[in-house]
Amino acid sequence: MNTVPLKSSADLVLQREAGQLLAKVFAYLDQQIGSGLSTMQINDLVERYIVDELQARPASKGQYGFAYVLNSSVNEVVCHGVPSLIQVLRDGDIVNIDITLEKHGFIADSSKMYAIGAISSAAEKLISVCYQALWQGIQQVKPGARLGDIGAAIQHCAEQHGYTVVREFCGHGIGTEMHEEPQVLHYGKAGTGLLLQPGMVFTIEPMINQGTAKVKTKKDGWTVVTRDKKLSAQWEHTVAVTETGVEVLTLRPEEPYWPQFCLSGQPI
Repeated sequence: MNTVPLKSSADLVLQREAGQLLAKVFAYLDQQIGSGLSTMQINDLVERYIVDELQARPASKGQYGFAYVLNSSVNEVVCHGVPSLIQVLRDGDIVNIDITLEKHGFIADSSKMYAIGAISSAAEKLISVCYQALWQGIQQVKPGARLGDIGAAIQHCAEQHGYTVVREFCGHGIGTEMHEEPQVLHYGKAGTGLLLQPGMVFTIEPMINQGTAKVKTKKDGWTVVTRDKKLSAQWEHTVAVTETGVEVLTLRPEEPYWPQFCLSGQPI
């Protein structure tokens, strides 16, 4: 395994700023997204806000040849959905918006699920369980824990509700590069894997399917969908291992630091 870069306190100041700016992007998007808006319109709104309002760089644009500032993954799209003028959000849709932002050389990465209008109770449950799984993973992060603890917690949460975890994609280290070591799997065995140390910064971004875990990539080379066409959900935060535990660098304004289900130990 390649060396995992450790961020200094000065590095974390800069990466924390990037994370806080990214949280502002989602707060802005909360007021814009809705039925009748195309995913390309969302892309363009976000790009203008990041560049003009926040004086930052949309880090996804141009990365690996990707031409857009975000991924928009609707319904059965698992990840890497490509913005399009002809894909218009409609009542009943669920969509994951995945955005990266760079400021002062450091990158933050986060995604959020949006329900468009009234959605089915099954879709609501999938979104909620996926969010819970994300936070169950975050709860494991502390010095001396192992990467397998994160994956095991996420997998247990998803599977106890009858869902499956996508295995082809994972979280990743992040800093001055969008993708650094380590790879952060969303399944696994507790007590195994890399030992966590203060200064590590990485994403946790579980993708959870309503049906089987099998996925396929469409002909555009980007868009990943469920093979059975059932719904998929994803949430993502960038986190830092601290001396005493974990800091969520991309925490959004509407989120308490620890959701109630984390404090109570009860599922949502």
